Amino acid sequence: MALKKDKQKVLGEMLDDQRIKRFLDYEAPKGVDADFHVLEKAYRGMRAENFMTFLHFFTAAKRNLHATNPEGKSLLDIVSTHRHADDYVAALKEHLAK
Repeated sequence: MALKKDKQKVLGEMLDDQRIKRFLDYEAPKGVDADFHVLEKAYRGMRAENFMTFLHFFTAAKRNLHATNPEGKSLLDIVSTHRHADDYVAALKEHLAK
């Protein structure tokens, strides 16, 4: 599963906490780590401020920020290569440092 090289601007409404928490419930396709899958879904579907909130819920649920995709890359590895993802990278690094 390839990600686009650049984070596209996410348009639309702001998400409330309940909608953000629902991302934790996404089921991963066979062969994909469940924690990586929900991290990727959140990255692709949220604005940076919502993603930061999601990471609070994700870590509180004792989920793995170091989870990798089938190619062995973490979300931070992938997002770090995207030109417009600085806020997402910072959010991931902040939570990994805790």
